[in-house]
Amino acid sequence: MLRRFLGLGNSAAAAGAPSDSGIGDTATVRRIVARLEALPAEEARYLAGFAYVMSRAAQADMDISEVETRAMEDAVPKLGGLDEAQAVLVVELAKLQARSHGETEDFVVTREFGRLASNEQKLALLRCCFLVAVADGSISAEEASVVNEIAYELDVGRPELNAVREEFVERFSAIQAMRRREQGEASV
Repeated sequence: MLRRFLGLGNSAAAAGAPSDSGIGDTATVRRIVARLEALPAEEARYLAGFAYVMSRAAQADMDISEVETRAMEDAVPKLGGLDEAQAVLVVELAKLQARSHGETEDFVVTREFGRLASNEQKLALLRCCFLVAVADGSISAEEASVVNEIAYELDVGRPELNAVREEFVERFSAIQAMRRREQGEASV
């Protein structure tokens, strides 16, 4: 399942045999995939889903920036116990999957993650989605909308979502614009 999510073809590549897919052809990638596959299945599925949903949040404005990528790469090792190379691979592949699949896949992956995750893990994912969205300095209306959608698909209640949103309220682009207007009016 993890190999399929990562787009890596058959499990022979992880064992060192040649692979049909381009990304699995290097020894380094095969070693990393083997280490990821060594994780318990539920943990690997959780990690893959977590990275995918974060990529979905980053893709909300139709672009996943370098700063958003770095934010995801910082979150994945903390949550999955992966080293830097593994985190980079998981995030890059999740970004590729998020860019190449449509809204139906977004919904399916997010709902599956919600089925596997505890409430605390769902809230941690929402925080990470906001952290990825704010990585470039502010959270756009599009990004906020996608995170709201993710929360709904995870079956996170409105009060819980609002509590997480409150942590980032000063970083919403609409709030920032309002504060700039207020400061401009106060200086007149």
